[in-house]
Amino acid sequence: MMDIVLQIVYTVLILGFLIFIHEFGHFICAKLTKTKVNEFALGMGPAIFKKQMGETLYALRLFPIGGYVAMEGEDDASEDPNGFDKKNIWARLLIVSAGALMNLVLGFIITLILVMRAGIPSLTVGEFMENSVSDDYGLQIGDVILKIDDRKIGDYVDIGTAFALDFNLDSVDVTVLRDGEEVVLEDVVFPKVEQADGLSSFSVDFKVYGKEKTFGNVMKETFSRTGSYISMMYESIGQLITGKMSVKYVSGPVGISSAIADSAKLGLDAILSLVSLISLNLAVMNLLPLPALDGGRLIFLLIELVTRKRVPKKYEAVVHFVGLVALLILMVLIVFKDIFFPVY
Repeated sequence: MMDIVLQIVYTVLILGFLIFIHEFGHFICAKLTKTKVNEFALGMGPAIFKKQMGETLYALRLFPIGGYVAMEGEDDASEDPNGFDKKNIWARLLIVSAGALMNLVLGFIITLILVMRAGIPSLTVGEFMENSVSDDYGLQIGDVILKIDDRKIGDYVDIGTAFALDFNLDSVDVTVLRDGEEVVLEDVVFPKVEQADGLSSFSVDFKVYGKEKTFGNVMKETFSRTGSYISMMYESIGQLITGKMSVKYVSGPVGISSAIADSAKLGLDAILSLVSLISLNLAVMNLLPLPALDGGRLIFLLIELVTRKRVPKKYEAVVHFVGLVALLILMVLIVFKDIFFPVY
């Protein structure tokens, strides 16, 4: 019972913090552009705490499943000169995109902290682990990993990504830099780890040399690792769309809660790494061009930027409403799946 309580507490605190960061991005940019904010809320449903400060109502609501910044003139026409609809296109673009940008910045900062704490891995094989098998297929100490199959490897994280996104492989071709020349090692086998429902993927069976922890190397590694995470997320979305990855591997709040609990048992670095991934994932998902998401709102603003004409609010409102209903239905289905058909 105590484990369940702690899992709920961790989940509420972490997701609440990430939602706060996202909504604060919208909020602070609205304030900087002198846009009237009627309410800044964390959570949904009935308010359990609220306080009016100036023009804005600050509220903490019962269900910790979201939040919002309600701006004057955002959904309806307003006569207020400081309404959202009265601001120029660039101010509105900034406000709408600011939530995702804040999540990106947070993910980058946490990744920077992790790089500073753990060091900087290179792509040069330093030694093979116990029970390794890739050395039996041609991989050698001193090899610099350049490609796995057709995937370019620019960061150590890319190796794990290459294995994680390609299920049930029998072997891979590995391109390495050896003695100054590129060498293609065909049909290299790595140890397999079982995923869900009979799926398996390769795991790295070697350790790499570390790099000197200079300012330049730290920043380069942080940018590279953050970019790798984002690229992995977009590739996962592409696999879902094309059917290469099943939707049953998509997790909602329940699945995320389980992942948070597992990470908490592994220590601070594991928790920080997961928080960084969730924050970057929130940014990526919110920027998708789907109705009701920030990305969907950005599409309407970009249409206005190109055509110099605003899409009538009544049409935009219908599109976002339909999108919101669809997203809520999808969320319910994912939660149902996480509870009754969890993927282990």
